[in-house]
Amino acid sequence: MVRGLHFQKPPFAETKLVRVVLGAVLDVFVDLRRGSKSYGQWDAIELLNQDQKALYIPKGFAHGYCTLSEESIVLCKIDSRYAAEAAADIRWDDADLAVPWPTPT
Repeated sequence: MVRGLHFQKPPFAETKLVRVVLGAVLDVFVDLRRGSKSYGQWDAIELLNQDQKALYIPKGFAHGYCTLSEESIVLCKIDSRYAAEAAADIRWDDADLAVPWPTPT
């Protein structure tokens, strides 16, 4: 299952701390900060519950993940309240990003 790339538009942008407490996910993040050297680029990391690692995602990034196990629980610590009017997303299969999600299309 893919939880598509999502973010909050300014001034409601969020910083997130993401951790997997059950299972495994491929976490993908995209730099949306105009003027950044990595603007429009993405990267990914596998988060596994047994590793007990957390991923820091600063304001100005879209974030999504794909489950890699039968069951997964992802915890996100977010530094601000959700604002529905500021919610935005990028299609998980965006052709410009071309993220190779490990799931059938």
